[in-house]
Amino acid sequence: MLNPTSRNVRDTASKIEAYTSKLSAELQDMREAVYPPTAMKTFARTFSTLDLVRLLKVPESTLRQLTIEGKGPQPERADNNRRTYTVEQVKELRAFLAALRPDEAGELLPYRRSGEKLQVIATANFKGGSSKTTTSIHLAHFLGLQGYRVLCIDLDPQASMTALFGIQPEFDLGENETAYAAMRYDNERRSLSDIIRPTYFPGVDLVPGNLELMDFEFDTPSHLTSRSRDDLGLFFERLGNALSRVEDRYDIVILDTPPSLGYSTLAALYAATSLIVTVHPAMLDVASCNQFLIMISDLSEVLRQFGARFEHDFFRFLLTRVNPNDGPQKYMSGVMRRLFGDDVLVSEALESTAIAGAAVAKKSLYELETGEVGREALKRALESADRVNFEILGLVHKVWERSV
Repeated sequence: MLNPTSRNVRDTASKIEAYTSKLSAELQDMREAVYPPTAMKTFARTFSTLDLVRLLKVPESTLRQLTIEGKGPQPERADNNRRTYTVEQVKELRAFLAALRPDEAGELLPYRRSGEKLQVIATANFKGGSSKTTTSIHLAHFLGLQGYRVLCIDLDPQASMTALFGIQPEFDLGENETAYAAMRYDNERRSLSDIIRPTYFPGVDLVPGNLELMDFEFDTPSHLTSRSRDDLGLFFERLGNALSRVEDRYDIVILDTPPSLGYSTLAALYAATSLIVTVHPAMLDVASCNQFLIMISDLSEVLRQFGARFEHDFFRFLLTRVNPNDGPQKYMSGVMRRLFGDDVLVSEALESTAIAGAAVAKKSLYELETGEVGREALKRALESADRVNFEILGLVHKVWERSV
C-alpha cells in the first residue's frame, strides 16, 4: 500500500484560489476594455411610431399631431426620416397621454389599483438550463414596456439576472448589497428599500445578487437551532416580510430563484403569490422537474407544522427552449399537457438563435436592435416571448379581476 505522504498530492483549494484570482483579473481587464470603469449599461434600442401604436394603443395620427404641435416628448429623426423614440420617452409619453386622456389613464398607466394585491411571481426549477433567468428577464422587460412598476430580485448566487442588468456581481457589489442583507439574522440587516437599485430600464428596479447569497444557506440552520426570533420571522417568512415594506412602490415583483431547493428558494416560494415552473420538454428535464416537485411536496408537509401555507394565486408550467419540429419534444409536451391540463401555459418559449445572440450581448430580446441578429429570427422570438408574457399578464389581471 502506498504511503499517502509519498503520493504526488496537490492542494486543490490553493490551485482553485490561484485560478479564480487569475480569472477574475482577466475578466476585469476584459470588462474595462469594453466598458470603462465609469460606464453604465444603457437601453440603446429606439422605438418607431408603429412600435408605439402597438405598445400604447394610440393611432399613429395622434403621435404625428403631437409632434407637429411640439407637445409631449419629441422624437428624433432617423436616417430614413422616420420618427424614433427612446425607451425613456415611451414612459414619458404614457404619462403625457394619460393626463391628456383621463378616461384612458388606467390603460396607459396600468398600476395596481385599490384592493389589488402585489403580485410576486417566482420562476423556479432546480435544474440548470431550464430558462428561469431568461423567462424572468423577458417578463420584467415586457412588463416595464407595458407601463408596470416592476421589482426584480436575483436570489441566485450565480447572479445571471444581475449580470444581464449590466452589474458585474464580483466587481460592482460590495458587502451587504444583495437580498441577503434584507433577510439576514443579525444586527447587520438592512431594509430592502436600501438595497433596491434603479436600472437602465425605466420602470424596472433590481435587488442584485452574488455569492453572498450563500450566507443565508449557512446561517439558517444555526438560527433555527438557537430558537431566537426577530420581526422577520422564520427563514421562509423573511423575504415576504421584507417585501411587505416596499410593496406600495410596485405592481409586480419577479423572483429569479437558484437552481437548488435551499432555504432561499423556499423563502421565495412562500413569498410568491404566483409560481412559474420552467421546464424543457425533454425526458431528462421532465424527470428532473418531477424530482423538484416531489421535494417541494415533501418539504411543504414538514413546514406546515410551522404554520407555512403553500398557496398561490396561480401555478403554471412553462415549456421552454421548445423546438416544434422535434418529435421527442412534441411527445413530452403532450405528456405534460395531458397530465397537468390548464396548469401548463398555452404559450411556449421557442428555441431561437435570437435568444442565444441576445445572451452573448447580455441583452433581452426586447433590447435587441435590428441587425444584431437576423430579422426573421428576432421577429419569431419576440412573438413567442410576447405570447408567453401576455398570457402571464392575463393571469395577473384575472387575479386583480380586471377586464383589461
